[in-house]
Amino acid sequence: MINKDSALIGGIRTFAFKDKSEMLEYISDKKSILIAMNAEKVMKNDLKLKEIINANIGYTDGFGAVMALKKKGLYAVKIAGAEFWLEIIKKFHKNKSFYLMGASNETINKTIIKIKEDYPNINIVGYRDGFLNDADKKSLILELKEKKPDVVFVAQGSPRQEFLMNDLIKEHPALYMGLGGSYDVYTGLKKRAPKIFIDFNLEWLYRLVKEPTRIGRQLSLIKFMYLLLINKI
Repeated sequence: MINKDSALIGGIRTFAFKDKSEMLEYISDKKSILIAMNAEKVMKNDLKLKEIINANIGYTDGFGAVMALKKKGLYAVKIAGAEFWLEIIKKFHKNKSFYLMGASNETINKTIIKIKEDYPNINIVGYRDGFLNDADKKSLILELKEKKPDVVFVAQGSPRQEFLMNDLIKEHPALYMGLGGSYDVYTGLKKRAPKIFIDFNLEWLYRLVKEPTRIGRQLSLIKFMYLLLINKI
C-alpha cells in the first residue's frame, strides 16, 4: 500500500526518508528487509526482485531514486547503505543482537575483528562467509533459528542477497539488510569514492573510472534519467 512516505518508482515502492535518524526510528521495531534502491534496480526489470522490494523497505541509496521521489512530490535524501549499516550498529548495538554473513572468509573475519574493536559491547551471535551451497544454506537457517539474532547483515551483491534474505526471513523473522561490498570498504580492502564525488552525487563516475567493466551497469543510470526526464518512471 502506498502512503505519504513512499511512492512507486518504475512500479517499485520506495520510501522517502528525510534523514538517517528518521529511518533508524522507523526500522527500530521492524522485521523486514532493507533494500537499497537505485537506478540499476529499477531498470533491472526483475519481477521476483520487484515483488521482494515491494513487500519490504526500499530506501533511496542512489541519486536517481532521490530525484524520482522529488518528481512525485516527496522529499528524500540519499542514504548510502555502505554507511547506514554502521549507523544501525551504532544505534542498536547495546540492546540488539547481530549476525553477519557474506564476502570472503578473510573479509568477514577482518570485519568481525574491527566491529568488536569499534563496539566492544556488541552482541554478535554468529557470522560466516557468503559462499553457500544447499547444505550451507540449511545450516545457516538452523543457526539463525537457534541464535535468533535481531539484525542480520547479508553481503553478497544484488539480486543474490535479496533472494537469500527473502528465503531467510521466512524462516527467522528479523531485520535484514543487504550490504553488497560494504565489508570490503569497512575493513579498508576497498575504498569508497572521495568525499567530493559523494557530495556531488558522482560516486557512480568514480566507480566507473576504477572499474571500467561497470559500464553496462552505468548505462542503466543514463536510461533511467532519460525516462525520468520524460515522465516515464
